[in-house]
Amino acid sequence: MAGPLTGRRIIEIAGIGPGPFAAMLLADLGAEVVRVERAASVRGPAPDEAHSDLLLRGRRNVAIDLKHPDGVATLLDLVEGADALIEGFRPGVMERLGVGPEECMERNPKLVFGRMTGWGQSGPYAQAAGHDINYISLAGALAHFGRRGEGPVPPLNMVGDFGGGGMFLALGVVAAMLEAAASGTGQVVDTAMVDGSAVLMTMFWAFKETGMFDEDARGTNLLDTGAHFYDVYACSDGEHISIGSIEPQFYAELLRLTGLDDDEQFAKQMDRDEWGPLKDRLTVVFATKTRDEWCDIMEHTDVCFAPVLTMSEAAAHPHNVERETFVERDGVVQPAPAPRFSRTRSEIASSPAWPGQHTRDVLADWGLAYERIAELVESGAVRHAAG
Repeated sequence: MAGPLTGRRIIEIAGIGPGPFAAMLLADLGAEVVRVERAASVRGPAPDEAHSDLLLRGRRNVAIDLKHPDGVATLLDLVEGADALIEGFRPGVMERLGVGPEECMERNPKLVFGRMTGWGQSGPYAQAAGHDINYISLAGALAHFGRRGEGPVPPLNMVGDFGGGGMFLALGVVAAMLEAAASGTGQVVDTAMVDGSAVLMTMFWAFKETGMFDEDARGTNLLDTGAHFYDVYACSDGEHISIGSIEPQFYAELLRLTGLDDDEQFAKQMDRDEWGPLKDRLTVVFATKTRDEWCDIMEHTDVCFAPVLTMSEAAAHPHNVERETFVERDGVVQPAPAPRFSRTRSEIASSPAWPGQHTRDVLADWGLAYERIAELVESGAVRHAAG
């Protein structure tokens, strides 16, 4: 049996970043997701090899001109058979194209209309351009990534685009589809990266309230590299290891395996005045051995330890190999679908597709007559990357 969303049909209006990521997650979970590209994106026959963008995996691709009346009509025809549609334009764009929530839900009252933006559908910033770095700044997240005495460090674009954006869009769409199955009525899901990034900071708002997190002292707190027992250390070979020995029993194991268990200064684990000096001492200790030597000492213990690996190293690590955390498809190593299900196994349904690669097949499978498809291709309302 395929993934838990098998039988669900979702339309993805082509975009970048969090929208495609959400669509990939939904496809990995078994939904039939069709990506709608601009007709102008089709520049000839689809190549034999798969597209290089792994975020496009698992779904077929059609090319529709949404500025052509018959292109709009074609998308609305597809909407009739869909459970959800996701889009990532600025507020108002889909409405101006004639395929906003009102038009789509008139054709399909049970449709879930998922919207992905940085700032949300309303608010003073709603129409402004932005990227992950801006959204996590306004959400109150970026200010707290970084070391003491240094400026904020953007954590790639994982917090805004993918954690606060794509993940929340996928969750919102699934939740709304569940509700629509019970109520018979769809709804709009307004997903904003600034909102999602703020939610990801919930624990730290709690820590701030209880005095466990000083928002004005970046890099001095328990989880932001302030503590000597929760940080990354360089080894003698220039590689790094990570330590997260917060709980007393894990901290005791750290001291035992580093030979510091009889050191009275290290007994003051939660004395913040000691964190700096103790970190300096641990820096010297960890620099005496290579990363592999520390792995031999600390792996499979309760230190809360792991080597800091690159992507390629992670794919080759025995733990990830045994769990098949990474898979190879079309000669390309990539993360496997997650999470895992005991009965409805998720899988990568297909390789990343090129714009318009499946236009004719998708339109036929979704109920359009062959004659109508031929007319649409002839008029330019849709394009097929014929091979």
